[in-house]
Amino acid sequence: MQAVIIIPETEWRAHLARLDKLEQAEAARASAVAAKPDQVLTTAQAAAYIGLSVCALLRARRAGRIQGVRLNDKDWGFRQSALDSYPRRYHRPTMLVATA
Repeated sequence: MQAVIIIPETEWRAHLARLDKLEQAEAARASAVAAKPDQVLTTAQAAAYIGLSVCALLRARRAGRIQGVRLNDKDWGFRQSALDSYPRRYHRPTMLVATA
């Protein structure tokens, strides 16, 4: 058994227009993200970028909350995309705005 909802044509057209607008915005966002190269920041730069201390950032990496990239035997780097997704996931605002 299927449920049917009957709505006026004007309301249906408004929903379709809104859906088209959302799809266009999502396509524009996806193309903007795909065009931007993924920069690797040092530990100090990454900590300043997301507003954590260096020790807290390294603790988050060890706990698996953020993914790091090994730069050499002692140092770690962090991809900017991983740093951008960290604040949204853990509800922390970034301290700095990303620059081009």
